[in-house]
Amino acid sequence: MSATHRGLIGLGSNVGERERHIAAAIEALPGIGVRPTAASSLYDTDPVGEIIDQRSFLNACLLVETELHPLALLDAVKELERRLGRTSPAPRHAPRPIDIDILMLGEMTLSHERMTLPHEQLLHRRFVLIPALELDFEAASPDGTRLRDALAALPLEEGVRLFAPPLPLPAPRP
Repeated sequence: MSATHRGLIGLGSNVGERERHIAAAIEALPGIGVRPTAASSLYDTDPVGEIIDQRSFLNACLLVETELHPLALLDAVKELERRLGRTSPAPRHAPRPIDIDILMLGEMTLSHERMTLPHEQLLHRRFVLIPALELDFEAASPDGTRLRDALAALPLEEGVRLFAPPLPLPAPRP
């Protein structure tokens, strides 16, 4: 019997019907072995990274449970992104209909060529920290860094605006 891992996933979209893309991802997660247990509100956020001249994003975070190990989970979410319209290869930080990031998976740490746990930008992005803290104000990264302390240390110029209440979660499967 596999262990259940509790984690934090980030969702983002800035192409087409952004809210619909995020809702489709939430609805599809159980089909890949990921059970959402809580969803943050949706936030309209300024683009950050290498391409900032693009439409704003909608972002949200989910608390999830899965029995998948990190690399299997990465494969599953990347396939889900493709099914939901994300094409690759695309430039880093390019516009996209859906982006699914594994931010934390319990207390696991991982440094692999394909992924890092916790996500390497977890403590540096307001658009991740604000919805994550909405879900758990006491959350900390595996090294003990409190997410709220990381948020307090960031400059305010990265715009993050409340957009809508949390999207509904799929009904649990029997």
